[in-house]
Amino acid sequence: KRGVGVENAGNFCIEGLPPIGRGSFIGSGVVMRGDCRIGRNVALYPNCFIANSRIGDNCVILPGSVILDSQIERNVQLGPYCHVRLGSLVREGAKMGNFVEMKKSVLGRGSKAMHLSYIGDATVGSKVNIGAGTITCNYDGKKKNPTIIGDNVFIGSGTELVAPITVSSDSYVGAGSTITEDVPRYALALARQRQKNIAGWVTRKRKK
Repeated sequence: KRGVGVENAGNFCIEGLPPIGRGSFIGSGVVMRGDCRIGRNVALYPNCFIANSRIGDNCVILPGSVILDSQIERNVQLGPYCHVRLGSLVREGAKMGNFVEMKKSVLGRGSKAMHLSYIGDATVGSKVNIGAGTITCNYDGKKKNPTIIGDNVFIGSGTELVAPITVSSDSYVGAGSTITEDVPRYALALARQRQKNIAGWVTRKRKK
């Protein structure tokens, strides 16, 4: 009656009567628990789990995504199979993709983390690209440490950011780097060994 579409009336679970905006869609297997609020024109694809969270207007939450105790602003796309938890904030127009986990962090407006990454105890600015396999190394064995990433930053794939650390606005981090020192503005940070090819190694190994 309020303009919310349900894919399968016999296969979803919503605790209580959370506000769900007109034009939104609930896919099969969606579970919603606790204090949730869903905006207008939100697409919740199959098998999403949402608890104690806010989702703004015009968001797309792709299959298998988990959102716990967090806030998602408008025009955000999440998933499939991403995990947002413990007071995280995904700002307007941002995107998180396949197997990305975010914990106690902010992902800025228009920023993207699309593949296989962990963002923990981090503040990420606007229009940042976080490459596949990037990790914020936030735990030193005793305490959690913060990572700060400015605006318009490019983080190459396979990067480890060892917190506490600041990557300043308008900087680049080369793929495959382990970054342990702050990166200044407009800099390119590289932290990897040169490749060494040992000719004939495989042939000698097979002869043994």
